Amino acid sequence: MSTPRGAAAGVAAASAVAATAAATVAVSVARRHHTLSAVAPELRTPALWLPRPITGKWSLSRARRRSRLATDPVAGVAITRHDVPGGRDAFVYEPPGHRRPGGALLWIHGGGTILGHPESDHELCSRIARDLRIVVVSPRYRLAPEHPFPAGFDDCFAALRWLHDAAPALGGEGTRVAVGGASAGGGLAASVVQKAHDHGLPVAFQMLLYPMLDDRTALVRDHRGRGRVGWTRRSNTYAWTCYLGRGPSVAESRPYAAAARREDLRGLPPAWIGVGDLDLFYAENLSYAERLRSAGVPVDLVVEPGMYHGADFDHHATVPSMHAFRQGMLDALAAGLALGPAAERS
Repeated sequence: MSTPRGAAAGVAAASAVAATAAATVAVSVARRHHTLSAVAPELRTPALWLPRPITGKWSLSRARRRSRLATDPVAGVAITRHDVPGGRDAFVYEPPGHRRPGGALLWIHGGGTILGHPESDHELCSRIARDLRIVVVSPRYRLAPEHPFPAGFDDCFAALRWLHDAAPALGGEGTRVAVGGASAGGGLAASVVQKAHDHGLPVAFQMLLYPMLDDRTALVRDHRGRGRVGWTRRSNTYAWTCYLGRGPSVAESRPYAAAARREDLRGLPPAWIGVGDLDLFYAENLSYAERLRSAGVPVDLVVEPGMYHGADFDHHATVPSMHAFRQGMLDALAAGLALGPAAERS
C-alpha cells in the first residue's frame, strides 16, 4: 500500500518527466522554426514541420507506399508504353501536330535511386511534350537496394539507345536528343550523358534539375544549414549506400557510379543545372557546373533563393517563383534543342 509520501514522490517524478518532455518539444519546435525561416515564405507549408527522412527498410517502405500515386497527364498528349531492349519499359509522350523530325527528351524520374516510378511524372512529361512539341521518353529503371549499381543506370542507358533507334518512327531526330532528370534522375542523366559521349551516342543537351551527383556529399558533416528541408543528409547517406552497395567512401573507381567522380568533362553537351540555395545538393551542383565550364562546356546555372529540394514539384502550379523556375528550365531545353522561340511552337 502506497504512503502519502510515496504518492507525492511519484507525482513529482511524473511532473519532472512531463516538464523535460515539454522542454524537449519546445527546443525541437524552436529549431524547426529557425530552419523554416530560411524557406521562401510562399513555399512554407505545414507539411514541412514534419520531416520524413528515409534511413532504413521501414521508412523506405513507408516512402514507397506514399509515392505510388501517378500524376494526371495534360490533355491532348498521346501516351504509349513500350518495352525497352536491355532495360525495362518506358512511356512515350507525343504531342499533337509536332514537327517531324523534331527534338526528343529522355527524362529520368527522381527518388534517390530507391523509390519512384515514371507514372509519377506523367504530368511533367506530358506538359513538356505539349509545350515544346517534342517527343518525351520516360523509362522505368530498377531501384536500389534490391538492385544496386549498375542496374538502374544500365536501364536508363538502354532507354537512350532505344530512343535513338526509335527516333525516326517517333518523329524525333537523333542529333536533337536531350537527356534530363530530377534529383537522382538528374544524377543518372548526367552519368548517362557521360557514357553516351564515351560511346559516340549523340546528346545535344543535358537538363539537370537539382541532380544527385556526388556520393561524397554524404561524407560532409556541416552543410551550413542546407539539407534540413526535403532531402536530408541522413536520407542521402542511406540512398547512396543502397545504390552503391556499400557506404560512400573517399574512393570510388567504378565509372558512371557517381557523375561528379568523373575527372575529364571535356566534350560533354551544354547543360542547364537548377538548384535551390537550401538544397543539400547545392554545393555539389555548383561544383559540377564550375568544372563543366572549366572544361569548355556551356552551362546555364540557376540558383533559386529560399528553395528546398523538390519544392517545384509541390508548388509549380501555384507559386509564381516555382512556375518561373520550371519555365526557365523548359526555355533552356528549347534553346538546347534549337526549337525556336515559344511563340513559334504554340
